Amino acid sequence: MELKLTEQEYQAILDVKHDLHMHPELSGEEVRTTQKIKECLQVVPGVEILPLPVKTGVLARIKGRGDGPEVMLRADIDALPQTELYESPWKSVNAGVMHACGHDFHTASLLGAAMILSRAAQSGELKGDVDLVFQPAEEGTTGARRMIDAGIFEMIHPDLCFGMHNWPSVPAGQVVLRKGALMSAKRNFTVRIIGHGGHGSMPHLNVDPIVCAAAVIEALQTVISRNMNPLHPAVLSVNMIHGGSPVNLVVDEVELRATVRSLSEEGLTRALERVETIVVKTAEAYECRAEIAWKERIPAVINTEEMYRLAVRAADAISCERADAPPSLASEDFALYRACVPSFFYWIGSRTEGEQIEELHRPNFHTDDRALRTAAALYAASAM
Repeated sequence: MELKLTEQEYQAILDVKHDLHMHPELSGEEVRTTQKIKECLQVVPGVEILPLPVKTGVLARIKGRGDGPEVMLRADIDALPQTELYESPWKSVNAGVMHACGHDFHTASLLGAAMILSRAAQSGELKGDVDLVFQPAEEGTTGARRMIDAGIFEMIHPDLCFGMHNWPSVPAGQVVLRKGALMSAKRNFTVRIIGHGGHGSMPHLNVDPIVCAAAVIEALQTVISRNMNPLHPAVLSVNMIHGGSPVNLVVDEVELRATVRSLSEEGLTRALERVETIVVKTAEAYECRAEIAWKERIPAVINTEEMYRLAVRAADAISCERADAPPSLASEDFALYRACVPSFFYWIGSRTEGEQIEELHRPNFHTDDRALRTAAALYAASAM
């Protein structure tokens, strides 16, 4: 069979995509989104929704009619705490929340793949089972862990796994296939710098955590510039500082939130060692105390040679145009599934040619939804 959406199916997933875009939900709060996905799947012949015990997110299955491999297809479903500036008829109606990363695009694409694969199952051309995973909370890289801890791999036993992300620097409908490290390993962390507050006019009686925090932030900049191999991409960003008083009070503590990323696991380990030393020792030098709370370490997204060959076959099956793009220091908790099942991650071009590129997580971000056809077909081909 030809692995592509009918015009009716394309219009159906386009309507879903627009609906989800208008009603974005933050990580872990995707209740309406979850219900919408279930409603869509319930009318697709042969799709069984499995009772995975999660608050949000959906696990479903399409049974094949032969001895083919069991294949897992994953899409993420959450949005970001941003205010949308891009004007369209389906602009977000939820104040301060928008699909600035295109997870609505991913969700609609996987629903489209379900429609294609349903037809393949009915005709007997789908040999192995296909597991459809609509994962919550990717933005904080916590959703994959939630699904794993909820027992997803006790309910399904895939031999292969495929995921994808829209890529706004690549023209719509083109596909990026890359071997090796595609997206970075990362670890987020929070630092509490604890001093001793008091009146701002009496610095000798206080231990000021704000001054210490400034020194910590400055010292952390040396991790990448002086401790990492300059030929190995890595980044350290302090993205939040919280603390202080309106006028004349020296506060007791300041909180920092930051992230470290590297395309290599060895590079990330080295960076984390330096972060620990710099934070603790700098705090001591300023007579403060520092506490570091580490989030889960997310591994790099790595596409192996074997999985790359399968991905190339899938791309060839739908005759899609390929594009090239460098690896990214963005991270994806899709990487956590790789510990359980061989996996491959695609990038799907989502930019309208001639338009200015609006990168992920920007308030004017939007996708060229004609690329839904390619994304749905590639998901389906990967399962076939």
